[in-house]
Amino acid sequence: MRWGRFAVFVVVVAASGACTIGTEPPQREPSPTPRAGAPSTTARPLSPDQAARLQRLMVPLVQAMDHPKPLNQVKIGVIDDPTINAANAGGGEFYVTRGLLERANDDQLLGVLAHEVAHDDLGHVAKVQVLGAGVGLGIILLDQIVPGSRALTPVAGELIVRGYSRREEYEADRHGVELLRRTGRSRDVMVNALTWLLQTTGPSGGGFLATHPATDDRIQALRQLK
Repeated sequence: MRWGRFAVFVVVVAASGACTIGTEPPQREPSPTPRAGAPSTTARPLSPDQAARLQRLMVPLVQAMDHPKPLNQVKIGVIDDPTINAANAGGGEFYVTRGLLERANDDQLLGVLAHEVAHDDLGHVAKVQVLGAGVGLGIILLDQIVPGSRALTPVAGELIVRGYSRREEYEADRHGVELLRRTGRSRDVMVNALTWLLQTTGPSGGGFLATHPATDDRIQALRQLK
């Protein structure tokens, strides 16, 4: 399979300013400036192996969509945020955090990505904001960096996601399972991903689980699917 011009968003830090790291409640309006006393960080490298991993997991999901997008129009932003989070900004634009990449195994990451691709396929778009200081946006094409040795630099910032309804979350879970099935995987990938998220972050952990339906209710609904 030729994956072609599937792209990963990266951000080049233009200045060494600090940025805020942490998970905000979904209803809170974020401030564009760092909070006093908040921990700071600088952007850290994203390896070609990590970029290739995202490509390997995302391409089959995108190709399984009801409305598949050309791979050269699909972009992934990588946020240098230690929390576990992911988002769909619509139009084939996705975001994942460093915390998700580092802590999830392939199946857990696949389940989260399937949920976000399902939101895009169903036309659900959340309000997505990336908070950071001194950053500028650039795009790296995966087919150029996978064989290479240079590390990429993810966005140094914080991912804030708001806007999904209870109905949309359940729909994305169900459609995510359908996308997984089209790629030869079972609903257990999604169930196990949500279970891992619940165990890792707790029911009020924010990030990916800062959604309207309780996570255990979402897991139970998926287990009832035929």
